[in-house]
Amino acid sequence: MSHLRFHTSECAPGLFLVEGPASNWVIAREGRRFTLVDAGYPGDLPLLLESITGLGLDPADAAALLITHAHTDHTGAAAHLANNYGTPVYSAAAERPSLLGSEKHQVGFAQVLPKMWRPRVFRWSLHAIRAGGLQENDIAQAAVADDGTLAALPGSPVPVDTPGHTPGHRAYYFPQARVLASGDALIGGHMISTVAGPQMLHPMFHHDVPGAHAALQRFAGLEVDVVLPGHGPAFAGPLEGIIARLGG
Repeated sequence: MSHLRFHTSECAPGLFLVEGPASNWVIAREGRRFTLVDAGYPGDLPLLLESITGLGLDPADAAALLITHAHTDHTGAAAHLANNYGTPVYSAAAERPSLLGSEKHQVGFAQVLPKMWRPRVFRWSLHAIRAGGLQENDIAQAAVADDGTLAALPGSPVPVDTPGHTPGHRAYYFPQARVLASGDALIGGHMISTVAGPQMLHPMFHHDVPGAHAALQRFAGLEVDVVLPGHGPAFAGPLEGIIARLGG
């Protein structure tokens, strides 16, 4: 994994999108403290730590790790941060069973196998395996934070529950910066996608496809200048036209 890299962009003052080899994470910085949204694949751990220290921050100063959903490509460093630095790990209540390991809503071999003949799917599958996508990645410390606890974190994130991709998928809105960390509810690209720009993941990745489309309406009315997605590059708002085009 040492040949893989990441790219960090400051998309609004104090709000950074880190594009990993196949999935992203977000850093919301206030002084020396920061909020982390998502944590890459297990194999991305060295890159995630380097992305933090590259901003002059100490991983031990993470105020919290907010998980959009419990897929392994977004929870990779969660147990490490919790075990080594005592970082609180928060998700929506409906997603906590998946973080604890009592439920699983991950795309399986049966869904992927019929599409493996496609070069993009094959390359993504190979990367996912090498990056630890098949590892058990339960987080015993996973908890649920109330809105007040979230508001006190760097960036003052506001939860936006967007079930569909998983039962408890949650995006995070940073109102002062007018930035949305959209997780996998709305993305900017993916290793298996043939198009660039705002889009939804391939249906095989969604637990509830109609629910995933309906969840886009949860973003309606948010004043968003920039979207920081779980996959692909950041893109500009507003979101109304994007939601209408994608059928939300």
